[in-house]
Amino acid sequence: MAKRDYYEVLGVDRGASDDELKKAYRRLAMKYHPDRNLDDESAQDKFKEAKEAYEILKDPQKRQAYDQFGHAAVDGNAGGGGPHGFQGDVGDIFGDIFGDIFGGGARRAQARQRGSDLRYAIELDLEDAVRGSEREIRVPTLGQCKTCKGSGAQDGKKETCSTCGGVGQVRMQQGIFSVQQTCPACHGSGQQIKNPCPDCQGQGRVRETRTLAVKIPPGVDNGDRIRLAGEGEAGANASMPGDLYVEVRVRPHKIFERDGDDLYCEVPISFTTAATGGQLEIPTLNGQVKLKIPAETQSGRLFRLKGKGVRSVRSNRQGDLMCRVQVETPVNLSGEQKDLLKKFEQSVSAAGDRHNPRASRWMDSVRQFFSRATS
Repeated sequence: MAKRDYYEVLGVDRGASDDELKKAYRRLAMKYHPDRNLDDESAQDKFKEAKEAYEILKDPQKRQAYDQFGHAAVDGNAGGGGPHGFQGDVGDIFGDIFGDIFGGGARRAQARQRGSDLRYAIELDLEDAVRGSEREIRVPTLGQCKTCKGSGAQDGKKETCSTCGGVGQVRMQQGIFSVQQTCPACHGSGQQIKNPCPDCQGQGRVRETRTLAVKIPPGVDNGDRIRLAGEGEAGANASMPGDLYVEVRVRPHKIFERDGDDLYCEVPISFTTAATGGQLEIPTLNGQVKLKIPAETQSGRLFRLKGKGVRSVRSNRQGDLMCRVQVETPVNLSGEQKDLLKKFEQSVSAAGDRHNPRASRWMDSVRQFFSRATS
């Protein structure tokens, strides 16, 4: 059976932050853990599936490979043995889930946290999306404070937190229970700043607007995302920054509609051209081409111009241009023109169904329908 998408398994979108991934995994782990569903094999399978998804997506390198190439890039990195078919120690799993409550998260609280990923939507004309371009964007973000280099301290020095002794957590006695929680003084870092940086007030990050050049690869389509590594928010405690995801939105075009790598357009033709045939100049994204219209062409007929569509951004395939012709009924006719058309109609009618076979067959079907209805 084909594996489900890891983001679908966790119930998050593809731009989910590390915290969103962790929360989603915690919820599923608590619901489907084997110790809570001893007689439910389907729950154990769902637990294994959620753990595999989280193990891949929480690792930035594995997540990047998965985003680009799917399961093929990470097969073998997750899953595995164990009595229930999952990899890893159950105690470690529940340590991740309940550590912040019962004390197992002290070490993680002191760890540096990667900065948040950002999203930015960019609008493109169809021509720019097909041919590729370069755009300059301005992104409001949290950047690393240059004065203190992200430490938050004016002199770059931090001291061990006097409240928790550097552990990052404090113990609270509630009746017979002893509960640990994140230290309120250092917020779990285990360190305190004696001389806060005046520019960032000890936060290590400042608000700024960053100007970036974005290269748009040829062939991008609506919803495609371009990842700019390290251009997201700065991380806390001078840790790694997040990434910036630029989402492409293509504006509607006056002539063409895109479907994958193919382009579609509607071409009006005259009654005379449809009946007797002719040649039309058809616009493409790379200039005009000639389209031969055979005699007796009916309205709605689709013509394919091979290789005149979009070159795929993911492969070397070149799409086609699909032209649908629509026979246009003449308007604003003079009296003389109307008389000529009536004479033409009389000439056509005199030949029976020779010139209008579809209309004749349709009338035969109508007569048969009424005949059955009255019998």
